[in-house]
Amino acid sequence: MRISHEAIYSALYIQGKGSLRAELEEVMKTKDVLIRGGSTRKRRARNAGVLTGRPWIKGAEITHRSPEADDRAIPGHWEGDLVIGKGGKSALITLVERTSRYTLLGHLPDEHSSHTVVATLQDMVKDLNTEQLKTITWDQGAEMAVTAQVQIKDGCQVFFCEPHSPWQRPTNENTNGEIRRRFYKKGTDFATVIPEHVAWVQNELNETPRQILGGATPREILNELFKRGASTA
Repeated sequence: MRISHEAIYSALYIQGKGSLRAELEEVMKTKDVLIRGGSTRKRRARNAGVLTGRPWIKGAEITHRSPEADDRAIPGHWEGDLVIGKGGKSALITLVERTSRYTLLGHLPDEHSSHTVVATLQDMVKDLNTEQLKTITWDQGAEMAVTAQVQIKDGCQVFFCEPHSPWQRPTNENTNGEIRRRFYKKGTDFATVIPEHVAWVQNELNETPRQILGGATPREILNELFKRGASTA
């Protein structure tokens, strides 16, 4: 199915007006958060700021992130996390572009040390240019510790949420939930999952039409956004 440029632009406008609240509400259903009237209010996370013993976060707190990253009209800002497998050893990296919901998956069948996670992320984003990959927002997990010394990619800044604040990366939280519901139930051992199946899941996520995108797929939105950006460069 082909989606017209007008439909895509309309979807981006509509989601910019209301999708963040919708995503926040979905995340907050299971989190310590209050929704009141027309505004969103959250209880301040305990020990908000930087957890002790995490020097890689200093200077990269989400409060230092450009306001541009909050605007879904501007692509290139991603959210990431790990989906941990059975026994806490294997994992799946999930990386989601905020505007299009386009998802990249990284397979970690054996372990998820910081060096392994960052090396896998570097491979996942190697084909993205500086306009397509501007920032990545992550939680404060130790899997990102080496980012204090190693860049994911030239021109890409990594920022970290406040502790226990999943609403600061709602797109990724919702994607992880979808992956759990549709593909890999809680307790999945990713060591038993073949790479080809992970690639298939990634394709399924990116080829699924989304109501929030006006019926377009994440791949269609991403392609249109980057094509539009290239034509105005």
